[in-house]
Amino acid sequence: MDSNSLTLYSTLDKLPTIAQQLLQYAREQKIWLFDGEMGAGKTTLIKALCAQLGVQDIVNSPTFSLVHEYATAAGVPVYHFDFYRIQHEEEALALDCLAYFESDHYCFIEWPTRIPSLIPPAHCQLDLAVMAANQRRLHVKLQGV
Repeated sequence: MDSNSLTLYSTLDKLPTIAQQLLQYAREQKIWLFDGEMGAGKTTLIKALCAQLGVQDIVNSPTFSLVHEYATAAGVPVYHFDFYRIQHEEEALALDCLAYFESDHYCFIEWPTRIPSLIPPAHCQLDLAVMAANQRRLHVKLQGV
């Protein structure tokens, strides 16, 4: 394994620690891609990351609205995308996703495989896999660093 990737194993009770480790590991990355089957824990991990960043809003999946904007206690925006329901990249472009991606604020993107040509080259790729009912494997790779 190279220094640009790591694999972690987590249970729900360890998520705050895992989120803290991830934010430290990928501290230079603002674009985070979350891949994994339905129910793998993408939104749950994003909730933990947002909590570590100081987001005080309720964090839930923007499945129908495509994007939610949260704010940290300091008023810094954090963007959460869910592209599961889009059929074409043009739908993501219609909400001006590229402006969000270029904002230098955290952008947490679920189902990034739906917008492959829109993903910035520098990003943090997170692949989640279900290992058992309460255990997940998380492979993290820093791209474009």
